[in-house]
Amino acid sequence: ASLLAGGPVSIYYGCDPTSDSLHVGNLIGLLVLRRLQDAGHRPVALAGGATGMVGDPSGRSEERNLLDDATLTANVAAIKAQMARVLDFDDGRALLVDNRDWTVDVTFVDFLRDVGKHVTVNQMLARESVKSRLGGEHGISYTEFSYMLLQAHDYLHLHRTLGVAMQIGGSDQWGNIVAGIDLIRRVTGDAAHGLSWPLLTAADGSKLGKSTGARIGLNPAHTSPYQFFQHFMQTDDRQVGEYLAKFTLLPLDAIDAVAADHASQPERRAGQRRLAEEV
Repeated sequence: ASLLAGGPVSIYYGCDPTSDSLHVGNLIGLLVLRRLQDAGHRPVALAGGATGMVGDPSGRSEERNLLDDATLTANVAAIKAQMARVLDFDDGRALLVDNRDWTVDVTFVDFLRDVGKHVTVNQMLARESVKSRLGGEHGISYTEFSYMLLQAHDYLHLHRTLGVAMQIGGSDQWGNIVAGIDLIRRVTGDAAHGLSWPLLTAADGSKLGKSTGARIGLNPAHTSPYQFFQHFMQTDDRQVGEYLAKFTLLPLDAIDAVAADHASQPERRAGQRRLAEEV
C-alpha cells in the first residue's frame, strides 16, 4: 500500500495464450490493472508467448498439451486485442508486451547461468504447485517444473528494462510471483513487490479457467453476449457485492449502495442485473 501511495508505479499482469480468448478470471486481473491505471499508475500487460509454450503447472493436476507456433501466434494476437478493450494504451499510458521477444534468443546455457544459478531446487520443490503435482498420479515434467523460472525471468527483465516494481495475479500465481521477487533481489539487490487475490471458483470448488471448469470467455464467438449476461445474472446473492467490486469500475460507495439495495429485496435481482449490465 505504501508503494502505491508513494507515486506512479509500473505494474505487470500476465496471461498465457493457451486459448484464443481470455476468460472471466483474467478479467479480474485486467480490471485491477485498469483501476491502478485510473489511479495514475502504469500497467504492463504481458501476453505470454514464451511461457505459453511451456505450460504453467499452477492449479492443474496434469500436463498441458503443447501448442504449435502458429496457434500460439494467433492466440497472442487475440488476447492482445482483448487486453486493449480494457486498458488505455494511448501515448504509452499502458504497455503491451510479449515475453517471446526477450526469451526466444536466450540460450539454455545463458539461462542456467543467469537465472538457474540463483534459484535452489529446494525452493522450487517447496512451491505448492509443484508439491501437489509430485504427489499426483501424473507427476510433473521438467518443462512445467521450469515454468516458474521463466516467469521469474520475465519479472527480472521487466524490472530492468521498464522499472516494473510490482507483479499481480491470482493466488495460484503467488509462488511464481515470489520467485520473481526473490530473483530480482538476488541479481540486482532491489526490492520488488507482489499482489494477489483469491481465485474464482465453480460451484464444486474447482478453478475457473479456459481449460478447466466453466468456460466463460471474453470472445463472443466462444460465449455469446446472452450467455455472458446470464452468467452474471446467476450470481449468488451472497456474492453480489464482491462481484461488483471485482468485475466493474463502479466507485466503492456506489457498490455499497447497490449491494445494500439488493440485500433489502434480493428477489428483485436488482444487484445481479446491475452487475451484468456493468460487465
